[in-house]
This record gives sequence, C-alpha cells and structure tokens, in this order.
Amino acid sequence: MNRTSKDVTVLVTGGTGFIAQYCILALLNLGYRVRTTVRSLTREAQVRAQLKTGGAEPGDRLSFVAADLASDEGWHEATAGCAYVMHGASPTPTGQQTSEDDWIGPAVQGNLRVQRVVLTSAFGAICAGHGPMKRPFNETDWSDLTNPDVWPYQKSKTLSEGAA
Repeated sequence: MNRTSKDVTVLVTGGTGFIAQYCILALLNLGYRVRTTVRSLTREAQVRAQLKTGGAEPGDRLSFVAADLASDEGWHEATAGCAYVMHGASPTPTGQQTSEDDWIGPAVQGNLRVQRVVLTSAFGAICAGHGPMKRPFNETDWSDLTNPDVWPYQKSKTLSEGAA
C-alpha cells in the first residue's frame, strides 16, 4: 500500500516550543497529520493561535496529548499510530523549579521514553564550557560539563543527547 503524507501522523513533542512549532508548520504544509504533546491541554488554544500566525489553520489535522517528560503518563497515547516522532521537547523550568535536576532529569528521561526518535538538540550540547574552536564542530564535540559557567539548559541538552 502506498501511503501519502495525508495518511501519516507525526508526533512532535513539546508543542509549545519554538522549534516544535516550526516543525509542526512544515509538516502541516507537507500534508501530514500532526499530534503534539503539551504538559497541559490548556495550552492548545495558545499553540493553535501561534500556528495561525505562522499561516496554518489545521483543524482536525492537528491533535494534542498531555504528556510530561518527567512522567510515563500520556506517552503511549501520544505515540500510538504515529509513523514518526520528532522529539525536541526539553524542560524550561521556572518559578520554584530552578535546580539543575529540574532541567537535566526530565530532559534525559524524556529521550528514553520513546524507542525511535528524530532528536532535535541545540548548539548548547556542543559549544559550552570550552574555548573557541578552530574547526567546525562535529559528532565528537560535547560541552564541557565540568566548567562552572555551563548553564543547566546546556547541561540538559548535552546529557539528554548523550543518553539518546
């Protein structure tokens, strides 16, 4: 059976994020059905409004599932029936969540919840904590996590990519 993009559902994690919304727009423009995760379904209207600003009004071609990187709940439902997963979700703690564990634990655990992923990382996974490079970065480069100037976000991206 030949499937077209309109028959294929792609899960994009972290639907409130900038990169996730860019991916959602691109997938919708290519005709895919998209499912996205949000920590709270109360964010659906906000995400739809932002996508509308980006030129998309997907209606029922876009669905939402509540799932949190720190919990197994919701992930089975989120991935069910999806041909592909684009995993870019990463915690951005605020308020009382300010320890490194609030950044790093969910980022690493979240990468291990799904078996086959396309992982979007960040430049922070390779660029932080060492001096300027005199060559292009490659897959052997990682941020130096022993450097005290490396921020929790950069640590979370480095460790979660390493775990994947």
